[in-house]
Amino acid sequence: MRHLKKKFKLKRQYGHRKSILSILSCQLIKYKIIKTTLIKAKAIRIYLEPLLTKSKNNTLHSKRIIFKYLKNKSIIKILFNKIRPKILLRKGGYLRIIKIGRRYNDNSKMALISFVDNY
Repeated sequence: MRHLKKKFKLKRQYGHRKSILSILSCQLIKYKIIKTTLIKAKAIRIYLEPLLTKSKNNTLHSKRIIFKYLKNKSIIKILFNKIRPKILLRKGGYLRIIKIGRRYNDNSKMALISFVDNY
């Protein structure tokens, strides 16, 4: 039974899906807010929130675990130097998804995803 096993497949194969989530997560950390489809925003939230929780421990091991997912040293530095001090007091729910309507071209639901406290 697949109870409580929520996973967004995004109609892509495993490697492509993994790279999309990694790239979008890096862009979110870099630019603080991104515009994407609603399903991708929900997938990013599921992908990135555990990594933000792991970043609370400023150890080499946690940096290596997060590097395994994000694969960008400059993004890891931004995460640990700028974002980490601001999320230390929060217990979860670091990201916010705001629905902004539908895209004109293909009528897909669009959303803005950003950090809750505007880091």
